[in-house]
Amino acid sequence: MNALVEAASAVLADWRLLGAVLATAIAGVMRGYSGFGTAVILAPVYSLLWGPRAGVPVMLLMELLVSVQLLPGAIKDADKRVVLPLGGAAALATPFGAWILLTADDDLLRRFIGGFVLVFGLLLMSGWRYRGSRPLPLNILVGTLAGLLKGSTGMSGPPVILYLLAGLEEAKRHRANLILFFATIAIVSVIPPALGGLIDLPVLLRLAVLLPVMALSVPVGVRLFRVVPDRLYRPFAMGVLLAAGGLALFG
Repeated sequence: MNALVEAASAVLADWRLLGAVLATAIAGVMRGYSGFGTAVILAPVYSLLWGPRAGVPVMLLMELLVSVQLLPGAIKDADKRVVLPLGGAAALATPFGAWILLTADDDLLRRFIGGFVLVFGLLLMSGWRYRGSRPLPLNILVGTLAGLLKGSTGMSGPPVILYLLAGLEEAKRHRANLILFFATIAIVSVIPPALGGLIDLPVLLRLAVLLPVMALSVPVGVRLFRVVPDRLYRPFAMGVLLAAGGLALFG
């Protein structure tokens, strides 16, 4: 009992928790609005605050719970023919990516996460998208790449987002596709860190503090999706991505 109290006191007294709370609130609003944003914001920020091996498991557990929260309202609108092969391939590849998380140098991995988010944000700002068709072999290839990234960095979104946003579907379909994809790999992604001993008491205590912040922020984003035009949301979202990537890369 004393060990639990001491660990909780250490987590709550750490100034870095305040930064994590702010980042979590912003990520929750983005996730509720667009269907993505949790990993690409929180992976670099949490890695900067606590290091990848301590920060990424917190984000993975949160991603799992947020996916459960959003999935019922999105599953009927998603294009399952495209998303399920993507998610299946990603789920199979995730454990292989987790080997990198368990063995890579912490500082090097943090800078890779920051640089990757920075490049992703710049690509989104440029308007570049994949413009081709979505045949099954390509779905599996993109899903495999996403799974390797999920396991190693906690971020499966960037290749899938650029790939899925290529179509002419309405925003509601894009959002549902992303929510379904993230849900299909959320459970698999937490297994390797758990087996590798990365989900320890400090991780669970940080999750206990940050999860209510995320739970309250996601519905705010869902409501904003119904009233805020995309042209007003996008500059804010892109700015957040660039800031998060830059902090992890150069911090």
